[in-house]
Amino acid sequence: MDAIKRLLLRESQVQPLLLVFEDLHWIDSETQAVLDSLVDSLPTARLLLLVNYRPEYQHGWGSKTYYSQLRIDPLPPESAEELLGALLGNDPTLKPLKQLLIERTEGNPFFLEEGVRTLVETKALEGEWGRYHVRKAIESTQVPATVQAVLTARIDRLPLEEKQLLQSAAVIGKDVPFSLLQAITELSDEELRRGLTHLQAAEFLYETSLFPDLEYTFKHALTHEVAYGSLLHERQRTLHSQIVEAIEALYSDRLIEQVERLAHHAARGEVWGKAVTYLRQAGTKADARSANREAALYFEQALTALAHLPDNRETREQAIDLHFNVRNSLVALGEGDERVREHLRAAEALANALGDERRLARVNERIARELLAQGEHEQAVTACERAIAMARALGDYGLEVHATNFLGSAYYCLGNYPSAIEVLRRNLVPLDSPVVRERFGAIGLPFANARASLALARAERGEFVEAISRCTEAIRIAEAVGQPFSVTAMYRGMGLLHLRRGDLHQATLTLEHALKICQGVDSPPLFHAVSSALGYAHALSGRSAEAIPLPEEAVERPAMIANNEGRSLRTIRLSEAYLLAEREADARAAAQRALGLARQYKERGHEAYTLLLLGEIASHKDSRDIGEAENHYRQALTLAEALGMRPLIAHCHVGLGKLYREIGKREQAKQHLTTATAMMREMEMGLWLERAEAELKELS
Repeated sequence: MDAIKRLLLRESQVQPLLLVFEDLHWIDSETQAVLDSLVDSLPTARLLLLVNYRPEYQHGWGSKTYYSQLRIDPLPPESAEELLGALLGNDPTLKPLKQLLIERTEGNPFFLEEGVRTLVETKALEGEWGRYHVRKAIESTQVPATVQAVLTARIDRLPLEEKQLLQSAAVIGKDVPFSLLQAITELSDEELRRGLTHLQAAEFLYETSLFPDLEYTFKHALTHEVAYGSLLHERQRTLHSQIVEAIEALYSDRLIEQVERLAHHAARGEVWGKAVTYLRQAGTKADARSANREAALYFEQALTALAHLPDNRETREQAIDLHFNVRNSLVALGEGDERVREHLRAAEALANALGDERRLARVNERIARELLAQGEHEQAVTACERAIAMARALGDYGLEVHATNFLGSAYYCLGNYPSAIEVLRRNLVPLDSPVVRERFGAIGLPFANARASLALARAERGEFVEAISRCTEAIRIAEAVGQPFSVTAMYRGMGLLHLRRGDLHQATLTLEHALKICQGVDSPPLFHAVSSALGYAHALSGRSAEAIPLPEEAVERPAMIANNEGRSLRTIRLSEAYLLAEREADARAAAQRALGLARQYKERGHEAYTLLLLGEIASHKDSRDIGEAENHYRQALTLAEALGMRPLIAHCHVGLGKLYREIGKREQAKQHLTTATAMMREMEMGLWLERAEAELKELS
């Protein structure tokens, strides 16, 4: 399903597409995860998604600006009568029956069709499809009250052997491989094929595939649901258990291909040991392709299954690891902060009870990561240093790598770029080392992340050549492993480097590539991190109409409001996009919010960027305030110099130079612009250098 989603989004870049999902009220969890991820990707795709569902179906799309809901009512009487005319014919004696069916079914098309089939099977009607006549008096004709009752009655009228065959097929699923059905029934091959032929004739099942394997499917999801529900729980459980054994025997050489089906049947069959194993394998498989919602569901089901096993050290250790697995998936999804903390607390309690210092150390490392996400960067530094000390004492290299990355990130957020660089360099293992592809239980690839984070820290100091070299290495690592989440994150990092340097064309290409990959990744925070940067790149290119919705969604979506990680930077980009679109009031409001966030979370680098932005807003032509603009530029310059942010220092000199030129202080303007162009030329800052040189030329 995830591969299909990526294909659809890729094709939508070539031509507009229409995609239809029907009957979402019967959707399975895996398809729901893909659909949710697809919905999040729609703003950047030329794709019209149509879905239908019953009122009881729940989703989280109602607040999206690109979602519209239309009520689909049952057929009106005239349309229902037209359908019945096609089903029954136009014999005059049918008119009272048609009226009764319309009243009883309230115009539901599927109910109408099944009602007609019931009347034929009970001999109330005679003839053939489209040419029936009434055999019994209307007063004695019984039409069940619900479509479920119709289906139940039809199934009950089947010969016992065929009814049991249909029920066995329903336990396998809506799609029924012949080989599996053959393995769990006690019928001979001839009896099985004859029974399937009869069920097809009665339109309970359809044959859908002959090659490579014969396969059937239920005519309607409700038919499958009713057939499955007609079995007693104990019989369901027994058949599910038999299906597990059958799959293991039939596909012994390729079980990983069947692991999702095995997980489902083992859990339903209450084969708890196998259920834990297969559910965890299915979760790991989903995690590898960055299908995080699907992975979270499998890992949570594994925890539920684990609770049925004996309470001993082994199961408690498995529980801790599964809590870590769920936590990783939830973090990647960017939702459920409290759920993340619940899983960490549960893992911590179990590790304490076991006296498991290694797993307890991993809890502390993940708590440090949560402090980062909450914006508590100083506390995160302390927690990371404690985790590193624990890792070294335990000889846990993977834990030390994670904690070191988080420590580097905490220093970066605080604007302490030298310390960030010093710390992150510890994780620069050689590219040809086997360990470079290890994840050590992380969401992404820690050695790729270390290089990308190091690159961003160096870029803040103007060391672009080294930064791009390190980020190129990070991309190589991620692409070698092929994990979509990490590949997207590394290309996003490269896009940010190009933006900082002023290579707008390369930044746009890189971020567009990242966004295409991200459309196959179930991670809204990562998607919005990429789209926010791409929106800024579009705004710089003068494409404001398509630019603003991207950073707006990244800032204003409820889930993103609750996510403090990178929130001030996303708000800065939104403000810049507003300013480039001549929406000064919106730009000012967003910049003030960004400044408040940066100061609240002590993000000094982001504070410096916001002060520069406020200077640009104050010097804007529509409502220029020279004193305010100069004050903001000076504050930004002072902070940037203290932090060693050479590109930002150059931007501050450009801002002051433009301001002084506009108020007639030509000598001061020339001094600042000359300094800016010299710095930008040394750092090869592309577009920014061109613009600074153009400003300097205005003085000559």
